[in-house]
Amino acid sequence: MSGTKGIWTLLGATAIATLAMMPGARADATEDLLRQLRAKGILNESEYRTLLGRKQTEDAEKAQATEAATAAAVAAAKAEVTSGDNLYVRFKDPAKGIGLQIGPVDVSLSGSVNAFYVGSDKDRNNQPVALGAVGGRQDTSSVRNGLLPGFLKIDVSTTDDGITYGGHFGLYPGINSVEYTNGANSGGAPQGLATSGIDFRQVYMTIASDRFGEFKAGRDIGLFGSEAILNDMLLLGVGAGGSNGAPSNTSLGHIGTGYIYTDFQPQLTYTTPDLNGFKASVGIFQPLDTVAVLGPKLSGHETPGFQGKLTYDFKSGDFGGRLFAGGIVQELSANIDAGEPTNAETTAYAFEIGGKLSYGGASVLGYYYNGQAIGTTGLFYGSIAANGNARDSEGFLVQASYTFDRFTLGASYGASYLDLAAGEARSILVEKNESTAFQARYALRKWATVVGEYIHTEATAHDGSDATEDLFALGTIIFF
Repeated sequence: MSGTKGIWTLLGATAIATLAMMPGARADATEDLLRQLRAKGILNESEYRTLLGRKQTEDAEKAQATEAATAAAVAAAKAEVTSGDNLYVRFKDPAKGIGLQIGPVDVSLSGSVNAFYVGSDKDRNNQPVALGAVGGRQDTSSVRNGLLPGFLKIDVSTTDDGITYGGHFGLYPGINSVEYTNGANSGGAPQGLATSGIDFRQVYMTIASDRFGEFKAGRDIGLFGSEAILNDMLLLGVGAGGSNGAPSNTSLGHIGTGYIYTDFQPQLTYTTPDLNGFKASVGIFQPLDTVAVLGPKLSGHETPGFQGKLTYDFKSGDFGGRLFAGGIVQELSANIDAGEPTNAETTAYAFEIGGKLSYGGASVLGYYYNGQAIGTTGLFYGSIAANGNARDSEGFLVQASYTFDRFTLGASYGASYLDLAAGEARSILVEKNESTAFQARYALRKWATVVGEYIHTEATAHDGSDATEDLFALGTIIFF
């Protein structure tokens, strides 16, 4: 009953405020009387103006008192409605997204859906390349997700004493059926009665303030490599297709042909407040196993992984941009209980540097990474040779795009290199993956975009084996 009473109090206070602001009939009658007395000569002009001014002053003082009392009544009624278990519900401003405000708590929804037709034309003389970005020798067709699967994100937050507390959940369902041998993003299974998977890749909490920055705990995108993929124009498209004949729920974009996939990882990270455009992030991460490619697997985790990132944002008129640098360090050690070779223990590390500049509708991106035992394509994929020595790797990505009206045209080229380890013999291990991409986008409306792409991808092994693929993609993606 207290909630109902508070609502009626609020409505009543609002009605009083409305009536109080209406011109008073009594006030109008008094002014008419003064005018009549002046017209009949009972009041001279000086007496009339004095009395009229006194009356208007009294009316203004009464109006101010009424307005203050009304505001106090409305505030008290609102406090009663929103106190305790009595919660008001409001829709968020559509310009700020989809969601509700339930009392002091904000609930926001965002998401994306995409689908592409992808045709692949491969060189019939393709040779096998381990960790190559081109798979198989057959020409293929598919209807598949692009680099992004679909996603639905739910963010719940509340602010208390200037500190915002949030819980964040991200579900990433794809449209393609998968084998489930390695989670929702395992190899494709295009067959009857198969199903797609939901990759629950985000579940984390944040505590943030403009004063001290943000603390994050949970599973979210990593720091190393994140700027590369988030600024890759192919994030809205397909890029390198990987296994297009049996597609998984994501393609590759420039993953493995320009940068290493950042991945979504368990972490404890801290990000500073914005310091005149500068922000720094550092984090402790769950250490990852190496993925054996012509070498051993290492799954001993005596110490955590560490990642860091520094960004600088600037803008002057139509010119702006972001510069960034990052790094990653993790000990790779053997799991003695699993019988892994102890001679393969080493320290993996890598650094990255890059920047994106824009002027009007034009933008350019440059990115470079270099590391030891970091692997290629995915973190620690093929990072250790069979003799236990670490393999070095590096890569780069350059990109340019121009937007006019609703059109965006872009081109990019990237390459990733994996060196042989000291004392390692030549083999079909990939030496270089590279791809050239051209993309055209047309914004149908605020949410929906049509995307067309042509991508040429090459994979070359250390023994001279090679594979090439020409890929054509056309599809649409929406964001809300």
